Amino acid sequence: MLRQAACGFGGVALSSMLAQSSMAGSRDVPVLGDPHYPAKVKSVIFLYMDGGPSQVDTFDPKERLTKDNGKPFAAKREPTQFNNAGNTLGSPWKFNQYGESGIPVSDLFKHVAQHVDDLAVVRSMTSNFSEHTNANYFLHTGSGLQGRPSMGAWTSYGLGSENQDLPGFVVLNGGLVPPGGLDNFNSGFLPAAFQGSTFQSGDMPVANILPQEKKPGLQRAKLDLLASLDQSAMQRDGVHDQLESAIKNYELAFRMQSAVPDLTNLDDETAATKEAYGMNAKFEPTQIYARQCLLARRLVERGVRFIELTCPKVRGDRWDQHDGLRDGHEKNALAVDQPIGALLADLKQRGLFEETLVIWTGEFGRTPFAQGKNGRDHNPYGFSSWLAGGGIKGGTIYGATDEFGYRAIENKVEIHDLHATMLHLLGVDHERLTFRWSGRDMRLTDVHGKLIDGILA
Repeated sequence: MLRQAACGFGGVALSSMLAQSSMAGSRDVPVLGDPHYPAKVKSVIFLYMDGGPSQVDTFDPKERLTKDNGKPFAAKREPTQFNNAGNTLGSPWKFNQYGESGIPVSDLFKHVAQHVDDLAVVRSMTSNFSEHTNANYFLHTGSGLQGRPSMGAWTSYGLGSENQDLPGFVVLNGGLVPPGGLDNFNSGFLPAAFQGSTFQSGDMPVANILPQEKKPGLQRAKLDLLASLDQSAMQRDGVHDQLESAIKNYELAFRMQSAVPDLTNLDDETAATKEAYGMNAKFEPTQIYARQCLLARRLVERGVRFIELTCPKVRGDRWDQHDGLRDGHEKNALAVDQPIGALLADLKQRGLFEETLVIWTGEFGRTPFAQGKNGRDHNPYGFSSWLAGGGIKGGTIYGATDEFGYRAIENKVEIHDLHATMLHLLGVDHERLTFRWSGRDMRLTDVHGKLIDGILA
């Protein structure tokens, strides 16, 4: 009926809607569209702690470090980034046990600590790289090499988006672009339509989001002309990923002109909500991260699949304290602790917690011995991450490091395992989510990855 009535325009509209729904607008862009099995969550919020927080100062207390503070380090050391290794360095922060689970958390994270019964703290995470750029690529893409698709792109490619007016993969930029740059959020060899869309902090997070044309129909006519020219080029030269992605991105940008201002207009949020997130905090970086966390919740409400938050500038370095450990870590924690705690509470209060996976991690940890006198060097051999939300066994500590918090010695976890577990909770088998490229079926976890069963509910 739709094909025959009104010259068939109803059928054309239906076909377009179905194609957008499955995110399969091109015969050369195979998208999974449906989970392999029932999903535990619909969306991921990735709280990326740029620079590498110290595990022994946050979620993995070690009495041995306190006992040996200032003494020569008593275990074998691996080469470090700067090879300026000093004596054993005890944590300058106290740890207290919280919740029914009694999980210890340092005074750096007093707000997050109130939610430990919802967290699965992985103390045995490891990385294959000890330098920021390669470690960032590894964390984000499963490869230490530049140019691979990020986990957000894989998620968007595999499942599409539940909101056709917003990207499936959004990066909320707090002000720090991590080492390795935008390739941490890129689509790699996947079609370009799946790369991350970066939203800046502030009221207008996307450039040119407001139309410049005085007449509404003029912009539509320009887009139709561009699409017609691109379609003609593809008919002449064959399928071209960049042109197809350009057409999709133009159309998405057109729809975003109404969706993004609505997303970022926080007038409908209560004063109590804004206060809880820290939008009125005296420390400006807290205000910035509070807005990011609040936008992350609003993006989840709108069906966006993957949201990554980068850290704000804190009048000092990112979580990369090669010296000035106390000052640097305290400023970074002050920026993110209250907003993250409010985000977890808000997700629960709105019934979104069980539909969302929250991941907190850096690209590696820090050494238990000093770099110089009051800093810590990079340590990929054992560090802490945590997960919360749907399908996660809250109040759990998984894995362990040695008595110094240096190396993972129990239930060692790799970044590939984190990726596999994330996809599993989204209903995706990481071994079956593949893309044919350069003569082989590529995947986020390459030939690695196993589920972290001990943290699954």
